[in-house]
Amino acid sequence: MALAIFDLDHTLLSDDSDHAWGQYLADRGLVDPAVHKYRNDHFYAQYQAGTLNIHDYLRFTLRPLLDHPLEQMLAERQRFLEERIEPLISQKSRDLIQNHRNQGDQLLIITATNGFITYPIAERLGIDNIIAPHPEVINGQYTGAIVGIPSFQDGKVTRLNAWLNERQQTMEGAWFYSDSHNDLPLLRLVDRPVAVDPDAILAAEANQQGWPVISLRDD
Repeated sequence: MALAIFDLDHTLLSDDSDHAWGQYLADRGLVDPAVHKYRNDHFYAQYQAGTLNIHDYLRFTLRPLLDHPLEQMLAERQRFLEERIEPLISQKSRDLIQNHRNQGDQLLIITATNGFITYPIAERLGIDNIIAPHPEVINGQYTGAIVGIPSFQDGKVTRLNAWLNERQQTMEGAWFYSDSHNDLPLLRLVDRPVAVDPDAILAAEANQQGWPVISLRDD
């Protein structure tokens, strides 16, 4: 049984769930639309450039959980999943997941997007295992912080190694599907790296290394 690892945003999803959540909050009037959109777009540009401070970004994305009652935010998340996330799941993504499932592979999502957003997305995709920045909860309330190391850039390798050690597993024969050059540290480690609708930097690296390049976008 091999491990099939998937990035989430712009890989299994055709857009960025974190950025989409920020836009959703602005559209719903749950944050100051102009300020939040500006900061959301600014952080996203930093992510694309590979210069994102993940700790600053996570504090920004988790802040709305402190400003509104949890019950309200859970209801908003459900609406967000139905309206904004479901249309981003292509048939090609569903087919790829099913192909690995049919082969008996163990499925795992690893993402830099916080778990408040991504845990229920993994459920919708039928994937039980997910590594994501885990929001801290104390006395039933989100604190705006995360627990442990963010699964971003080299942090994905660190978190994955810890996950494997807990289960006494290895990465032998593992696949990793990603769109982003931010994931090069992990792509370079697995036996079967696959670039999915890659950004320019990843596309160049995939071409140089002879990695497969695929698209999961529906035509």
